[in-house]
Amino acid sequence: MANRIDLCNAADVMPGTALKVEAGELTLAVFNVDGELYVTDDMCTHGPGSLSEGYIEGDVVECNFHNGQFNIRTGEVVSPPCMVPVKIYPAVVENGRVLIETE
Repeated sequence: MANRIDLCNAADVMPGTALKVEAGELTLAVFNVDGELYVTDDMCTHGPGSLSEGYIEGDVVECNFHNGQFNIRTGEVVSPPCMVPVKIYPAVVENGRVLIETE
């Protein structure tokens, strides 16, 4: 059964930025790419870097630890040293709030 989690106000994530959100046992990064909101795990899959603190260019985030890159929309690796995609969570905006569903 899916569990809906309320993360933040959509207005708190300006285009081209990310916001770190802790929700229960999850630490997530909420990204705004051209007005669309995307949610990933905040932790880089290669090391202890925080993706919400990384460098964002278009729909790519560069980890602030070893400079590996991920596609924000899909979670896929764009450049090494990262090898494992980052987990993404489908996000919806309802009443100005960013929500995800988890199992």
